[in-house]
Formats: sequence, structure tokens, C-alpha cells
Amino acid sequence: MDKIWKEIKFNKDGLVPTIIQDIYSKDVLMLAYMNRESLEKTIETKTTWFYSRSRKRLWNKGETSGHYQKVLELFYDCDGDTLLIKVIQEGNACHTGERSCFFNKIYKEEHQEDKDVLELLYQRIQNRKLNPQEGSYTNYLFDKGKDKILKKVGEETSEVIIGAKNNSQDEVIYETADLTYHILVLLNEMGISIESIKNELYKRYK
Repeated sequence: MDKIWKEIKFNKDGLVPTIIQDIYSKDVLMLAYMNRESLEKTIETKTTWFYSRSRKRLWNKGETSGHYQKVLELFYDCDGDTLLIKVIQEGNACHTGERSCFFNKIYKEEHQEDKDVLELLYQRIQNRKLNPQEGSYTNYLFDKGKDKILKKVGEETSEVIIGAKNNSQDEVIYETADLTYHILVLLNEMGISIESIKNELYKRYK
């Protein structure tokens, strides 16, 4: 740690700007300031602590909202004058209720490929639920309810098993895609986000 303290360049007020990034979505969630004490507490507790320039005190992100940030990775840049912390964000990062503090868009060229295909499919299913379309199979499932969705999840699970028993890669790929779709429908039906699944998978990865 002694080497790190020598590398980090706090400004004349003893602060260093700190960028907070969602480790999964890669979205920049917020920018705040740390002094040495808040950085030490962040490393110690594995949750983010900052120094409030207006209140002149340390604050733990989430202490009032419950929207804590679990620290997974912490970096300083090549000049040592900016920190980057990658976190698991509980709830929203912004006090306005937005996921990120950077929601006021000036310009963005849209690229569909920037999004994960599972997130795109989840969003498409979510849109079908909010804006039903006649003849939509997704809306048919929602109309029939959770029991029907669970039945389809069970059927597609069996199809994956059969494909594997047949030692057919093509069958397993096709049926796994079907199973994934129906699981995403189930998640939407139950109000479970993709983010919560990623968080659970990360716990198991560790």
C-alpha cells in the first residue's frame, strides 16, 4: 500500500476524482471525490466511501438509500490523479432515481451490437408485455400466465436433455435457445431483472 499512496496524486484539497463503473454493463455510474481516509475505508469495507465537498464529511454510498456499491476492482490512471472503481451496484446510483448520474444525453450514435443479445431479447419480451401485439407468441404466454410459462420451461428443458442424450450439438444449441427464451419470459413475468441473475452468477464465479 505504501507504493500506492506515493503514486496517487491528491489535489491541493487532499482529494482525487473517482469514477464509478458498473462491472457488468460497463456504464459509468457516477463521479465523486475521495480523500485518503475514504479510500482506506473503501478498501477496508469493500463498499464505496467518498468525501462530500459540500457537507465536509465522509459518506458511504447507500447509507441513506440502501443502494450500496460492492467494490470488485480498483485502479488509478497513468498519471495517478484519477481513480476508477468497478462495482456491483445495488439499485440505482443516482439520487434522481436513474441508474446512472450520466443520463442527460447530448449525442449518441446507436449501435445495437453494443448490447448483449440476452439483454436485447429480455427488453423485446418486456416491451411485448407492456405493449401487447395481436398474434404475438410472447403475449400468448403472458396471457396464459405463469403456469403455462413454467410448463414451457419444463418442456424445453426436456428437449435439451433429449438432444444431449442423442449426442446432437445442433439439437442442444437449438433447444437451449428455446429454453433461454422461455426463461427470459418467466423472468419478465416475475419481475426479475437480467442484472440480478448476473449478480448471482458473479457470486458463483468467485
